[in-house]
Order: sequence, then structure tokens, then C-alpha cells
Amino acid sequence: MRDQRFIRNFSIIAHIDHGKSTLADRLIEETKTVTNREMRDRLLDNMDIEKERGITIKAQTVRLTYLAKDGNTYQLNLIDTPGHVDFSYEVSRSLASCDAALLVVDASQGVEAQTLANVYMALANDLEIIPVLNKIDLPHADVDKVKQEIEDVIGIDATMADEVSAKSGIGIENLLETIIERVPMPTGKSDNPLQALIFDSWFDPYQGVVILVRVMEGTLKKREKFYLKESGGSYEVLKMGVNSPFFTDQNELTAGDVGMIISGIKTIRDVSVGDTLVADKARDTPALEGYEEVKPMVFCGIFPVESNDYETLKDSLEKLALNDSSFTYEAETSQALGFGYRCGFLGLLHMDILQERLEREFQLNLISTAPSVKYKVILLDGIEIEVENPSEMPEAGNFESILEPMVSVSIHTPNGHVGKIITLCEERRGIQDEIHYITEDRVQVKYTLPLSEMVFDFYDKLKGMSRGYASMDYEFKGYKVSDLVKVDILLNGDAVDALSIICHRSNSFYKGRGLTEKLRKIIDRQQFDIAIQAAIGAKILSRETIKALRKNVLAKCYGGDISRKRKLLEKQKAGKKRMKMVGSVEVPQEAFLAVLKVDD
Repeated sequence: MRDQRFIRNFSIIAHIDHGKSTLADRLIEETKTVTNREMRDRLLDNMDIEKERGITIKAQTVRLTYLAKDGNTYQLNLIDTPGHVDFSYEVSRSLASCDAALLVVDASQGVEAQTLANVYMALANDLEIIPVLNKIDLPHADVDKVKQEIEDVIGIDATMADEVSAKSGIGIENLLETIIERVPMPTGKSDNPLQALIFDSWFDPYQGVVILVRVMEGTLKKREKFYLKESGGSYEVLKMGVNSPFFTDQNELTAGDVGMIISGIKTIRDVSVGDTLVADKARDTPALEGYEEVKPMVFCGIFPVESNDYETLKDSLEKLALNDSSFTYEAETSQALGFGYRCGFLGLLHMDILQERLEREFQLNLISTAPSVKYKVILLDGIEIEVENPSEMPEAGNFESILEPMVSVSIHTPNGHVGKIITLCEERRGIQDEIHYITEDRVQVKYTLPLSEMVFDFYDKLKGMSRGYASMDYEFKGYKVSDLVKVDILLNGDAVDALSIICHRSNSFYKGRGLTEKLRKIIDRQQFDIAIQAAIGAKILSRETIKALRKNVLAKCYGGDISRKRKLLEKQKAGKKRMKMVGSVEVPQEAFLAVLKVDD
């Protein structure tokens, strides 16, 4: 039985690119957890896409063994959490499995939006916050100023904050001693009824679902049966172990331990992040607090360019869903694009990553429609329905009201860019909540925005107008009634469902006009005229015409009677008319992306 006095469970929280994964590497290196030959950069990031983009997508754990200056050997369980707002629920569960969090702040950049969001989440889980200043060896690092910023903005005493450089290894040994001193030891008892928090899971093709748990109370042994409170399944422990940082077998996990359990579970949807694992013979043991069902926020249609790839796409989505229970998909048919799938994601980054994985890992060539959000529609008889796809929107007059999702957006920016950012938020129908001057040259701007306005190129525009210095964080706030309409795009009178958009009535004319102008430049000319129209119901908002490719049928006439020329032109006109009746307009992939760039 391990002595809990020598166990420390902690996490590292930071804004993107403030050195979280590099610091984890140095801690692994300093504690001699791996040999020099096994060591590599970003050791805890398993996916190529994580390494390329410099972000953490899946939570990982590693057990470090450290001989402290007091002569005792400590077991340090580091839980590496995702850094992006799309995965905030997973972050909250990972933090709930810790006793403290290292708050890493870049000494050259200061407190950013994601730093604050993660700090508030850590405080909500009653964690001890230990400030750490990273990148102190950079020439433009200002340690004293950033310490003051941490005190002013977050309200944490940073006078004794550790100063480190994760890249060069400065201050890492002192930081390990700080972890021993300041991270509280676990409080659970090994003889209490079993309670373990599931904070992540993934699918292994050879062993089934691997469950990451923090044991809060009690003890779980190999070959014992356990019960999942939310999903209601009962399973036997086939294998259990810890990551150090490679799988190491264990015979039991006891209160305070962080480890992995393998039980031959075949589908990841049977295991929910945030669920409580209890002993099968004590199913009435209460569940731990904080469980939520994760729901997708952003939706888009994914279609194969080649119709032969439909089955491959289906198999690929099934494999991706095995590793990501928050990702949803269902079959969809589009008049313009054929057979495909309507997919649901946690946010824009989640959508971007999964699309890239589909194309990269399964060699698929895909067309994706513009992202949309989930609206709630109140019908005339009072029934509430959810609409994820603009093509599902009821006709005007058949419903009472539409509710759209709202988000609270927090933007951190240098002082000089505040005016442009306020203008951007106002253009996107934002309602200002607060402007707070953190320091003389850094400002926090808070707005309530419709999620649909943020899904389009809001983040790109924000980064562009602030020269990359602004950082953003957002959280879901609820639904609000809005005057929304569906704008259809018609090609020669036929609606292209994949190009339909839902927008506010006040913007509908500009969005419709902008989209038709974009499509006129993108769609190739045919042998017949193509009319591109934007419409709300029967009302046409704007029209553009792509003129037909024409052969000069009069080239062979060197003069002669006008009736001869007229006859040739009439014959050509009749042929073009007949071709228009049977011809189809090919819509390129750029046309669907044009919906995103209407405001350019």
C-alpha cells in the first residue's frame, strides 16, 4: 500500500504556445523517467497533427518518480490537459482529477485569454494554483511586469513564483521542489467504497477502450468487476497500469492513484468522460459531481468528391468515432453533392482537426459545406424542434420563433487595437458586456455574440486586425430569440441546398448579394447562361448571370443576305435553350467555402 504523503497529482495549465508541453518534457527529463535515447520533443503528444500545430488534443498522464532533497521518493502524477476552448469539458474533468495546477505564463507575453479561462476552471475545482514564469531567458522577457500582471488580473500572489526556461532547463529542479511543497497530498482513503473519476478514454484496436481514471476513494484490483454510474455497464478489469510514460502493469490502483484500465469494452460511447466508476457489488455508491453530457455545437456536411469513396468515408467516420465520443455523424443526401454525412463537432478547431485527419489518415478527397450551428425553432403548435442544417428550416409562416445559440467572448488585446475589435464585434451583432484595462497597454474586452457570427471568419479577422497579438476565449451562454431567415441560392431556378445559409434579417440582403457575386466569379462558364439568385422564400434578393460560352456561327458568312445570318443565330439560340433544359451546373469546392468569405 502506497503512503499518500508521497503522492502528488497536478496539471499544467497555460495559453496556447506558452510552453506547457515543453515544460512537461523537461520534468520527465529531470526525473530520469525515460532514457536519453527514448526522449523526444513533445513526448506526451501522440498524434502527428498535435506536434505540427503545437497543440494538445487528447489528455495524457505520466507518472514521475522523484528523489527530493528531504531524502524521500515521491510519486508525481502529471496530467497533461488539452489547451483549446473546444475541449473545455475534458479540461474541467482533467482538473477535477488533480489536487493542484501549475499556471504557466510566458514572461514575454503575459496573461492571455486562455490563461484566465483555465484559471477560473481550476479555481472552480478548488485547486491550489502555483504560478510559474516560463521563457525567462528570452531577451524581451519582463519578469517583474508579468508577476504584477498575474497579481492584478488573477489575484494570485506571484512574488515567489518559480522562474524557469522549459527549453533550456533553467529552474526545473527548484520547480520540482515547489511541487513537493505546495501540491496537497490526496485526501481519499483506500478502505472506503470505490469511487474513481473517468477523465479521458480512447480506443485501442487490439485491447478495446482504454479508460484513464483518478481513484478518489477505495481500491480497485485486477480481475475485480466495476460499474459505470452514467452508462450503466458492468465490466471486469482485464489489465490495469500506469503511464511512466510507457504502459507499466499494476495489480491494483488505490486512492490517490492515476492509471489506466482495460476491460475489453468494444465501443467508446459506452464510456463517458466525467462518469464515476464504482465497485459492481456496491452500485449504490454515490457518483462524483460535475458530469455533463457533451453536445456538438458546430455542424457541417462532409461529402466525397468521388461518389465511389462513399463507403470508404463511412468506414473512416466509424473509426474516428471510436476514438472521439464527442464527434457525431449521420447520413445526409444533397441534390448538389450526392451522398455524404452531416457531422457534429465541439467547435471550429475540433472540426478542422477531424477533417484533416480524414483526408490525411484515410487518403480521402472531400468537399465540406460551410459550418452551421444548432438552432431551436418553436412551431405554431408550441412544439420545439432543433435545426442543424439550413435545409431543415421550416418555411416562413410555419413557425412562431427561432432561437439561436449565444456565446460569451473574452478578448485580450494590446491597447492600440481596441477600436477595431469593438467595431468587429458590433458588426457581428455583439452586445458589449465589459471593457477592463488589465495594464496600461493590455485590455480585456467582453462581448456576448451569436455563435453563428463567430463560426464564420471571426477568429481570422481578429488575428488579422490585431497583427496576431489578440487572444480569444469563449463559453456557451444559452439560447436567445432572434429575427432569423433562411437565404436560398438558386442556380437556374433550382435551389442548391448545400449553399443555403441562415442569417439575421438585417444582414440577409448583403449576405445574399455578396454570395451571388462570389459564385459568379467561381463557377465556370457553360454552353448556356447560368442565373445565380439569392432568395428568401419567393422574394429574390439579388441576381448575377454567368454568360454562356458562344461560338461565332457568323464567321463563315462573308457577307450575303441578313436573313441567312439571322437563321444561324436563331438556330444557335434554340440549341442553347435546349442545352439549358438538360444541362447541369457543376459547383466547385470553392463555392461552398465562398459562404465563409462573404464579408471580404
